[in-house]
Amino acid sequence: MGNDMFKFIRIFLLLLFCLAAIFCRVAFAAVGCELNDPDRDINKAFPQSTGYKTDFVTIAEKGGEKLKVEIEEKLGDKFDALYESLDVPYTYYTILKGKDILGYMHGVNQKGLYGGMQLIISTDPKGKIILFYYQKLSSQEAKEFRERSFTDQFTSLTLEDFLKSNEPGSRISNIKDPSKNSHEDFRYTLRGLKKNMILLNEFILKGKKDENKK
Repeated sequence: MGNDMFKFIRIFLLLLFCLAAIFCRVAFAAVGCELNDPDRDINKAFPQSTGYKTDFVTIAEKGGEKLKVEIEEKLGDKFDALYESLDVPYTYYTILKGKDILGYMHGVNQKGLYGGMQLIISTDPKGKIILFYYQKLSSQEAKEFRERSFTDQFTSLTLEDFLKSNEPGSRISNIKDPSKNSHEDFRYTLRGLKKNMILLNEFILKGKKDENKK
């Protein structure tokens, strides 16, 4: 009887562990990537700003499956069905000085080798990167990835640079992996940043270009 009860408890605990893992994965996947402290984080990236506005956008409302396919083609990779579903909300911060737009801040969740990453970029009004940093990073060599000597290499890059990343001599191809044994996390970082830039263009910059044409 004692052995049967022990087996039952082990199975019960195992089921609880599995359910908890599934719940955490779904919970992480169901939400977008927001700044931990918008006032503080935006002030660091744009010390001259006087305010900001926040927009929440999903692929579902902007174009649905058709837009998803277009983004995947530009990304050169398929979306993860759980982490990158059509209804995941993406948060965009438009940074202002008075009525003038100084730039944008935006982050994405990206699956890493040992857990999720949160990749934050700030850009100028035309989409050129001003600052990149990891808001969250689960990696055995997180320190190396967070070094400014690595993250600063993305400063001034544009969407066009990421779309040409596979071309010999491209600016992206010249960025070196800062780690010794975490090349997958380096590759995931590049993927996440490329996705970040594509989404910024699709959700925000295209709309601004259309307004300017009127």
